[in-house]
Amino acid sequence: MKIVIVGAGEVGSHLAKLLSREEQDIILVDDDQGRLSTIDANYNLMTLRGSPTSFNVLKSAGVESCDLFIAVTPDETRNVIACSMAKSIGAQRTVARIDNYEFLDMHNREFFTRIGVNALIYPEYLAAQEIITALNRSWVRHWFELHDGEIILVGVKLRENARIVGMQLKEFAMVEHNFHVSAIKRHHETIIPRGDDRICENDILYFTTTRDHVDELLEICGKVHKRIRKVLIMGGSRIAVRLAALAGDTYKIKIIESNLEKCRRLPEKCPDCDIVYGDARDIDVLREEGISDMDAFIALSDSSETNILACLTAKELGASKTIAEVEDIQFISEAEGLNIGTIINKKLLASSKIFQILLDTDVSSSKCLALADAEVAEIEAKPKSKITRGPVKDLSLTRDMTIAGLIRDGQGMLVHGNTVIQPGDHVVVFCLSGAIHKVEKLFN
Repeated sequence: MKIVIVGAGEVGSHLAKLLSREEQDIILVDDDQGRLSTIDANYNLMTLRGSPTSFNVLKSAGVESCDLFIAVTPDETRNVIACSMAKSIGAQRTVARIDNYEFLDMHNREFFTRIGVNALIYPEYLAAQEIITALNRSWVRHWFELHDGEIILVGVKLRENARIVGMQLKEFAMVEHNFHVSAIKRHHETIIPRGDDRICENDILYFTTTRDHVDELLEICGKVHKRIRKVLIMGGSRIAVRLAALAGDTYKIKIIESNLEKCRRLPEKCPDCDIVYGDARDIDVLREEGISDMDAFIALSDSSETNILACLTAKELGASKTIAEVEDIQFISEAEGLNIGTIINKKLLASSKIFQILLDTDVSSSKCLALADAEVAEIEAKPKSKITRGPVKDLSLTRDMTIAGLIRDGQGMLVHGNTVIQPGDHVVVFCLSGAIHKVEKLFN
């Protein structure tokens, strides 16, 4: 598949790196040669210096024959114009990064379709949704629902009180038939496990299950659900503003912002929140603002390191749930190994949407969740595809992927060795980074 990405910033460069590992034909366009040089030297892709709103540059990038055009510059107007131009030249599908929630309104979608923008990505909105999911289910690290919850993927960090610690997976499978352990995150590595693998303390286990058995996971993993009411946020970022708009009436939110000018504007944007001018890195400030009485602390500053340290401090001061925005990918594994609840990364959330479009031209029939070094995809099995040719145990799947569950006739079910996947089934696949192109070939 030929993909043209314009914008070599954080999101664009991350997407280019990910997709180049998936053996896609990638061209990255940016008007800053410095950004392009670093990527060009280290990854299997082509780069082109030039303006994304130049017809000559777009034609030089081969947009007229590209399957997917992605505009992720920091300027939403530039992204929309670039997508409209690319579509007029001949791009099959276009995706624009935006910063305006109004653009996502269903009443406005027809306008964007008419001018040639097929899909819109708003990373801050995706991050706010992810935070709300984490607040609603305070005991999990990841929560991914498919088909209105018919199949659920749950990432849980195990402590010493979890009764399954020390078990081999084959022992666990003999005792618990309602769960499939799709992957294990251990230290800095994600493992697609086999029966002989042993469950260890501090592992993050990714369970696939159906909605009827989610409550059993609490007992198995030694977890207790705590209802979140009071939330303290460090940093009045765009994510914080979007979170306040989506959940300001559900939670009692207090925002601490260290920039005075931004602090003055926040009451207008977040009318239901308490706004405090101060530095949340200061322990005395946290104590003054009642950190010990808060149910959750969310760190949304521009610095990944600051967010990680602030969450660790908040934990020590009594916050039961902490959420950190960690935009540096290399810090995610370290942060997950520490006593921090949930990690938010806008690049991974944007990547999830892009992979979703890659896997299926009809985005409504596929979903994808991008983790730091793995992907979870829900894909519809096509007639005569390789995945439907026999029982799962006979399909010779590679060790970098596992089939976790499926939805058939609207009903979720787990997958076992003797399961035969049928055309039309929506199948949940967990695979390591770089393997999603293999998954695509199995299903098409």
